Amino acid sequence: MSTPRFLDLPPGVTPQKIETPQGTFAVLEALPGSGVVERWPALLVPGLTGSKEDFIAVLMTLAQSGRRVVAVDLRGQYETPGPDDPEAYTCAALGADLDLLAQVIGGGGDPVHLVGHSFGGLVAREAVIDGRTRFASFTLMGSGPAAIEGRRAHHGRKIMEEVPALGLEHVWHHRFEPEALAADVPDDIVAFLRERLLANSPTGLSRMAEQVLTMRDRTDELRQVEVPTLVLYGEDDDGWSPETQSEMAARLGAECVVVPGAVHSPAVEAPETTAAALVRFWNEAEKHYLDTYSSSM
Repeated sequence: MSTPRFLDLPPGVTPQKIETPQGTFAVLEALPGSGVVERWPALLVPGLTGSKEDFIAVLMTLAQSGRRVVAVDLRGQYETPGPDDPEAYTCAALGADLDLLAQVIGGGGDPVHLVGHSFGGLVAREAVIDGRTRFASFTLMGSGPAAIEGRRAHHGRKIMEEVPALGLEHVWHHRFEPEALAADVPDDIVAFLRERLLANSPTGLSRMAEQVLTMRDRTDELRQVEVPTLVLYGEDDDGWSPETQSEMAARLGAECVVVPGAVHSPAVEAPETTAAALVRFWNEAEKHYLDTYSSSM
């Protein structure tokens, strides 16, 4: 569970709703505090038990690079409603939502930088592979090639089993709350974590957990897509091991950034390092895109 360290929105960051043919999505939108939007926008996708708030600490810095940056609640997550149909929460279905969001955010013209954290990386990968959208770049943040590993896999199995049988309140009181209290999370953040978990679609959360536990390796398919790709993860990641993610980056021929002092949520645990890496990568991807386009004219 990604746990934001603060909830006050920085300057230039506001809650918004984005309308798509598939429904309305709750987002946090960041715009430059000064100057104009002159670079391509970015879409940030949270993990299984997360939300758009997991990116609060990086949004202002990312937007100051001259971009509109949008962090989203996936369908059925926190403030984005979702149906009771389990098929609405497959990685493929959620990835199709990202295609629609990218079309809106890009205004039908600008390519969009796509970042997926943890389970969000698996969802974002579907959007890249499905070919409906040409993304400016793709970043896998603390996300691996196939099913999640280690203790987080055990946690995911408990969510998949207990949410349908016992409900979200049970899971909060017996799993998430004890974890937050043991970590000395401040009271206001604990209250937010409870509100967020209980606002999730139970059907969606259990189906997403099943997806992250059974996802097949699509690295070879992703490699066939011509998109600048970054693999970024904490040096002590306990979701997919650093070794697993490093090997995936090598298979993709992708740039690899290891974030010192971070575990599974670099945007929370090392926001400045993470934001700097993303801005540098995005700038290079845009230059490569424009150079390639110019040379083909």
